[in-house]
Formats: sequence, structure tokens, C-alpha cells
Amino acid sequence: MVKKTSALHEKEGISKPETTSKSAAEKIKTSRAKQNSVDEFVAKILTGDITFLSRAITLVESTNAKHQQKANEILERCLPSANNSIRIGITGVPGVGKSTFIEAFGKHLTTQGKKVAVLAVDPSSSVNKGSILGDKTRMEELVTDKNAFIRPSPSGTSLGGVAQKTRESIILCEAAGFDTIIIETVGVGQSETVVHSMVDFFLLLKLAGAGDELQGIKRGIIEMADAIVINKADGDNEKNAKIAKVEFNRALHLYPIKESNWQPKVITASALLHIGISKIDKMIVDYISLTKENGYFTLKRNNQNKYWLLATIEQQLKDNFYQKKKIKKALEKEINNLENGKTTPFNAAKRLLNI
Repeated sequence: MVKKTSALHEKEGISKPETTSKSAAEKIKTSRAKQNSVDEFVAKILTGDITFLSRAITLVESTNAKHQQKANEILERCLPSANNSIRIGITGVPGVGKSTFIEAFGKHLTTQGKKVAVLAVDPSSSVNKGSILGDKTRMEELVTDKNAFIRPSPSGTSLGGVAQKTRESIILCEAAGFDTIIIETVGVGQSETVVHSMVDFFLLLKLAGAGDELQGIKRGIIEMADAIVINKADGDNEKNAKIAKVEFNRALHLYPIKESNWQPKVITASALLHIGISKIDKMIVDYISLTKENGYFTLKRNNQNKYWLLATIEQQLKDNFYQKKKIKKALEKEINNLENGKTTPFNAAKRLLNI
């Protein structure tokens, strides 16, 4: 059976014309991923092999059905060695200094002997679907650190640039021995909700003197944030940062203490000058200690697992729906009827779902 499958792959490799949509590097990656067995992937990942970790994440991110099957097998085998890290979500508007902050914070952790994985998400173009994936160039020091792993990924069409793929990548990084996982988001409107659903500690970066203070007082953001860090608190902006800290503290105290019994903190920092980084680290350690002691840490992770179970089912149902040939054909017809004013979106949707 194995020989037949192998022969079929070889046959497909000869008969299929090469497409220009894949770069040479992508073809090499795909070829390597096919060659290595699940056993090899798991064994290498568990020893902390960065090359195999990267290839496994590539399989996870692939939309190819065979790659997905292989990725799922690798994930299942890696799961017993996962769930042993601290997961930190970092979000904020573009220009707030997320990459600079993550590099400063990551370096602070690696100097303590910790292993840090950064899952950075770059925005995808809505026009050509491409991404720059420039996070590695913005974290020049951290990228050369032997105790750090930076994986930039395109956001695609997922909300806020994080979805199931990021969740699965966390499992692989944990299995590879990384004890701190940092998730950096695109920093767009509603990404906070998705990030919050996969991390232990949620950190919101803010700017002072940029009209950003009022944004921080929005109920939704305040309820999700475990800490607010006012970045770029240096030079002429230091005074504005102190004023913003007072305003954010006032806003935080308007709300009751969270279910975790943690009172969110506001800290000023300068990632560029490495000011306030150790204070932020201590704050996160205190939070983890408190929530593990009162049982909230485990409760939150269990609730997150339930959330992702339901989210995965919904996504799979959606994918299966649009992949059906009957639906594709009927969808074109309904869109045509919509454009000609012969139906409404609601009636069209009902007919499609009835199929």
C-alpha cells in the first residue's frame, strides 16, 4: 500500500505541470514535508529541532488535505508534551511598538534561561493575499538568540490574524520545549477577543498623547486586559505617559475585580530604552502564581479548549458547505439573482442551506 502511494506521488509529480504561484522555496519545503514521516517529525520536535518545528507549522498552515492529515497526526502525538508554557497575548494599534516591545521583553526572558517562541502575525493584503512577514527584520537581536524562535505568519482572512492555525502552532512550540509563548496580533479592531481565547495573560499596549486614552476606556478592552502598558514613555512623552497612567487606572477601578481575583495593572514602559520590562515580567509572574493558586488558571484553559472545539466545528461545517459542487453551482445562480434584483440575501441563503 505504501509503495503504491509512493508511486502515485511520483506519477503525480511527473504529470502535473508546475505552477508559477509557488516559489522555489515553497516547493522545497513542501517536498521535504512529504519526505519526512510523522515519527521523524515528532522525534525531532520533541528534541527542540527548530527546522522540523518550522516545517510542522508550515504543514499546519497548509490548506492541502494531505498536509492537514499529516499535521493532525503530528499534533496528536505532540499533545502529551504540550500545555506546559505560559501563553501571553500582546495587542495594540499599529505603531504602538509591539515588535520593539516583544524583542525587549523576549531578550529579558532569554537572559534568565527561558525559551521564548514568538508567533507574530502579519496582515495579509485583501487585494493579492500577500504578506510582507517582516517581524524577523524588526527583531534583529531576538532572531539570533538561540533560546528564541520567531515565526511570522500571514493573517489571511482570519479575524484579527489569529485563528485555529495559531492555536495549533502553540501546541507544537510547547512540545519543542518553549516555556513562554508570545502571540503578537495584527492590531486591528476585534482581534483582542480571539487572542484572549488562547492565552493565559492578555497585555494591551497603548500610546500616550495620541488620543489613545479614550480607546482604552472602552468596556470590552478593559474587561479583557490583564494589564495595560503605556509604551514609548521616554523623552518628551514621559510626562504624557504618567498622565495617561492615571486616567487608565481611574477607568480600571470603575469595574469589579475579575473572576481571577486579579486587579489589572497599568505600567509605563519604554521598550526602546528597556525601561519597565523587568516590572512587567514580575507582574506576569505574580498573575500566574495567583491564578494557579486559586484554580482560575486551569479553569480558563478548560474553557478555552471548549471554545476552540466549537469554533473548529463551525469552521469545518463552513468549509464543507462551500466545497460542495452543488453549492458552488447554486451560489453562482443566487448571486446572479441578487444582482438582478430577483431575490433577497436572506431568501437566497435559505435556499442554499436547504440544499
